[in-house]
Amino acid sequence: MPQTSGAGRGRIHLMDELRGFAVFCMVFYHGFYTLAFLYNSKAGMFLLDFFMPAEPYYAGLFMLISGISSNLSHSNLLRGIKLLGVALAVTLITWLVVPEEVIVFGILHFLSVCMILYGLLKPLADRFRFSWVAVAACAVLYVCTMGISSGYLGISPQIGVSLPQSLYQTNWLAPLGIYSSTFRSADYFGLFPWIFVFAAGTFLGKLAVQGRFPAFFYPSRVPFFSWLGRHALIIYIVHQPVIYGVCYAVSAVVKRIQ
Repeated sequence: MPQTSGAGRGRIHLMDELRGFAVFCMVFYHGFYTLAFLYNSKAGMFLLDFFMPAEPYYAGLFMLISGISSNLSHSNLLRGIKLLGVALAVTLITWLVVPEEVIVFGILHFLSVCMILYGLLKPLADRFRFSWVAVAACAVLYVCTMGISSGYLGISPQIGVSLPQSLYQTNWLAPLGIYSSTFRSADYFGLFPWIFVFAAGTFLGKLAVQGRFPAFFYPSRVPFFSWLGRHALIIYIVHQPVIYGVCYAVSAVVKRIQ
């Protein structure tokens, strides 16, 4: 993860803590997902259904902070390429080990592509100053592209533009949020609409570079979440094998007892 430091004001600990909280939620969510779909646990399914509505919020928080942090990174292009390598390795490993739960375009794929795009466009992006209008525009574009997976652009099918159904006969466009009924991915975040959450973060990041965040962003209040946030990538890579291992061990013990 890049340094989250504002100009002359030190590390922005609140960003670490919010990222850490998002990672914390993600680990538990994936644990419930594993129990529900790989081990047919009724308790796991109950917990998954209960927490599923919150998933877009902590995932979006993670994306927003990543966008902010992109303004504080020395090389988004290099960072994105490295992360893409990790993401592709995750796809390969899940395809080999748990093919029924393969990750095709998960959050690591999404973030890596966003970092690469921002790295390529940063010379252009640096010409723009911070503007709440730009952040609001990102929010509007997010809302207008939320329905892309359902076949339309706009606020709703009635207030929007229908996309050609021929686009939804293939899965090659899945990274864009367009896919057929046969598409499956255990973790999936298409570029649309989520790229606009990342983009909003890049505009907010201009305030971070200038040290213009409110004063309460800078002190550390929850060291545990701050530590999680600083080690988010390694935790993401490690947590799934650990979850699978724990669930497998518990399942084996339960079977022997029965």
